[in-house]
Formats: sequence, structure tokens, C-alpha cells
Amino acid sequence: MRMKKKYIYVAITCLLAGIQSLRAQDLHFSQYYNSPLLINPANTGFAPDVDYRVGINYRNQWASVTPNPYKTMSAWGDVQLFNNRFDNGWVGLGGSLLRDQAGSGGLVSTKGFASIAYHQLLGMNSLLSGGFNVGFANKRIDIGKLTFDNQWNNKFFDSNIPSGEAFAYNSVTYLDLQLGLNYAYFAGDYAYFNAGFSAMHINRPRESFFANNITDVRIDPRYTLFLNGSFRVNEQWIVNPNVYVSKMANAWETVAGLNAHYNLSGDGSSRLIGGIYVRLKDSFIPMFGYQWNNIAATVSYDATSSSLGTYNQTRGAYELSIVKSGFFSPGGKNIKCPTVSF
Repeated sequence: MRMKKKYIYVAITCLLAGIQSLRAQDLHFSQYYNSPLLINPANTGFAPDVDYRVGINYRNQWASVTPNPYKTMSAWGDVQLFNNRFDNGWVGLGGSLLRDQAGSGGLVSTKGFASIAYHQLLGMNSLLSGGFNVGFANKRIDIGKLTFDNQWNNKFFDSNIPSGEAFAYNSVTYLDLQLGLNYAYFAGDYAYFNAGFSAMHINRPRESFFANNITDVRIDPRYTLFLNGSFRVNEQWIVNPNVYVSKMANAWETVAGLNAHYNLSGDGSSRLIGGIYVRLKDSFIPMFGYQWNNIAATVSYDATSSSLGTYNQTRGAYELSIVKSGFFSPGGKNIKCPTVSF
């Protein structure tokens, strides 16, 4: 009986944490710095020293406490356009696809976004960026896999008993809009700072599997603040401290830490990457990676520090990201503002 109660508690805790995570942060990654378009549409094309970036992200969460762990995947890319037409700016164009599978009810979320941003130099050392993002989202669920309180027959949940739930749909699709701003200050070849703010779901789309006359569930706007610094300490080390704060309704998420790049090759073409982050009241997140030329692969692990750690042996989630950047022409490009690099 004690063991049964333990697993019931774990299941309820995971359910509540999952609801909080989905409400607070939608589809998100601990490696937020490797999913820039998901954080802020103003990040689209915000890569002054390259012409394009493409990346993939994968997250697997709570595999130690549920037979149906949460799996989140994304693919994204952005490019710089009109760099030669504007003397003091450029346009960024990008897009992203996301998919999330959650729980035994087969809840699947699929989202596709297209984003555009304009980046304007302010003098020789500052850059102001504004971006807009538009996309469609779909959520579907296999209602037949769910059971409800009305289906309890005093021995087990009987799916043949009517649930009494007034589901009208097993799939919903809606338009989703977001916008953002980003400001960067380049102190020189050895340091730069940037801060970004974004507002997601500004059109407050409806998301419900029930009919409108029963409930009218609207997605709350989500506000995100991102602060970042990059410092070249010497010929071997570049250090990147950053912090991410997000608020949605009454739910908050704060992740802070740093990562460092160590120059293995002397010219910066080969690097080791390592760092540590903390999600407040939730987990510690060590990360490790390797960059070869313009391809960087990074893995991270969410080690649970909350009360759930007693039941999942601190095993929360692991993530993998791969990011490739490059140039359209072999000769590279003219860089309009300083960048921190080896």
C-alpha cells in the first residue's frame, strides 16, 4: 500500500508540474540560448558574424517516473537578408517547427512559425532589433486513452462507463502571434551585452477541447526577458553569462548561469563547451558540448532539486542541441559591428 501511494503521489506531482510547465512556458528548452527564435522573434537574423543558422533541439523529461515521458523536438533556421543594401542594418528571416508529446493521453502539440526582424545599428557600438512572429498551432488528444472519476466502479477505472465529460473536439488549431525587441551593446572585440524582451500569444488564442458555450479558455500572454553577456577573457576562453525570466499568468520561470568556450585549436575552429545553470526552485542544469568549425553539439541534464527529486532520484530531463552556422559565399562577409570571437 505504501508503494502504491508513492506512485500515486508521483503521478499527481508530475501531472501538476506538467500543467504548470505548459501554462508557464509552452514548449521550451533548458538550453534556451540554443533556441533563439523560440525565445524572441527579434533574435531572427541576430548573428552579426554569419549569414545563416540552422538548429535542432530535443528534450526528454520525466522518463524515470512515467512510462510516457514528455518529448519536445524542434527545428529552426534563420538568415540575414539585404546586408549589402542597407548601410547600417539588415533584415532577418526565419522559421521554426516544434512538436511535443505528453502523457498517457497522447497529447500532441505541433507549432509552426515564420518570423521576421529588422536590425538597425545605432552608431558604431549599438544595435536595436525588432521582430514579429506569426504561426499556427495544433493540439490533439486521444480521448479514448483517458479515464475520469465517473468511470471508477469501486475497483478500477472502466472505460466502458460514460465519462460525463462534454468534449467537443479532439483537435484544436489556432493562429498565434508574438513580437519582441532586442538591444545589443558592443564594447569592443572582447565584450558585448544584449537584452531582449518579448510578448507571446498577444492575440490570446482560444485553446480548448470543449465547446464555446461550456468554456472559453484563452491562452494568457507570456512575457520573457533575456539578459546576456559575452566576454573574451584571453586567447583560450570566452565566457557567456546569461539569465532568462518568463512569466505567464501567475507562473514564473527563472533560469540563470553561464557557459564557457575553450579554444582547443588556436584559431577557434575547435572548442570545448561547458557550463552550469540553475532553474530556481526546480533543478541544476550542467551542460557540455563541442564545436568543430561551424557546427556545435551540446548536451545538458536537468538534475531535479525540488521535492520531486525524492521520487525520480533527481532525474528530470536531458536535452540535445545541434546548431550550424555559415556563410553564403566562401569569402565570408563584411561584419558591420564588433563580435566576440577567437
